[in-house]
Amino acid sequence: MLKVSIIGASGYAGAQLVELVTNHPEMALKRTLVSAQSEDAGKSLSQLHGRLAHLSELELEPVSDGLIELLATTMDVIFLATPHQASHKWVEPLSAGKAKVLDLSGAFRLKDTDIFKHFYGFTHTADTGLAKAVYGLAEWYPEQIQQASVVAVPGCYPTASLFALKPLMEAGLLDEQTRPVINAVSGVSGAGRKAALTTSFQEVSLQAYGVLGHRHTPEIEAYLGAPVIFTPHLGNFKRGILATVTVKTKSGTSSAEVAQAFDDAYQNKPLVRLLQQFPKVDDVALTPFVDVYHKLDEASGYAVIGVAIDNVMKGAASQAIQCANLMAGWPSEKGLLHL
Repeated sequence: MLKVSIIGASGYAGAQLVELVTNHPEMALKRTLVSAQSEDAGKSLSQLHGRLAHLSELELEPVSDGLIELLATTMDVIFLATPHQASHKWVEPLSAGKAKVLDLSGAFRLKDTDIFKHFYGFTHTADTGLAKAVYGLAEWYPEQIQQASVVAVPGCYPTASLFALKPLMEAGLLDEQTRPVINAVSGVSGAGRKAALTTSFQEVSLQAYGVLGHRHTPEIEAYLGAPVIFTPHLGNFKRGILATVTVKTKSGTSSAEVAQAFDDAYQNKPLVRLLQQFPKVDDVALTPFVDVYHKLDEASGYAVIGVAIDNVMKGAASQAIQCANLMAGWPSEKGLLHL
């Protein structure tokens, strides 16, 4: 059994990780932690999340520097569901021992530190951690993840966007002169547990935000290998992301070629479901699946790809579990298909 700790266990992604780890046949959850300044420190996790009422023995411990050193040498796997700045501080000491570290923040996703500073607002100085970090898009980089000691778990919007675009990019079917246009809508859980007026259900209406400047844009571009236009939207629902992606294909591309590109990319990938119609959020909520559908207008060369994921699951926690499985030498879907 892998000995597992979760730092940031009180948030939505952290609590989801708690549930997934406790249900995993080969993982044993040893410690659940939060920052020393957190108002959740000392509370039972079951007080905060009704879904975890059966885990009343799990207390949220405050993190200290000494505890970080102990975790690095005694744990097999450490999940960080923490703010970017906290992950930036802790990944290097946590990965200095035997533990494998999976970071769900954006602190180690971008290799270009100038771009990172521009979009995240602080200077990246954790050079050792950044050099170790592998991008955790599980279905696309399994070999690299298997060999990694640090995994930067992708953002939720980039996960949905890259699942739509990478099959066409890898098949050489995208028109390089036309940027893909990504319109994606997320549920309010993507904003985290902290109360804010802008993410209150009473205030939320379908609205674009971060237009032409969202920090997930350079992440999508880095792992696609091409510029995009990305517009996120906030929707009045709890969980899920629906991404609708419009692309221009190379002249003469056929519907059969597009279909073959997606079949080649996702055959034998049990958590990816290629549909016969455009996906919807309700079908993936609370699951680790990626639902995908595509349609090409051969006359114009434009294609539209729809992708639906649960932002807390495939966009965060269940993808982190997939990566941990790969690092342990197991199939990425281990412990997830029964959900």
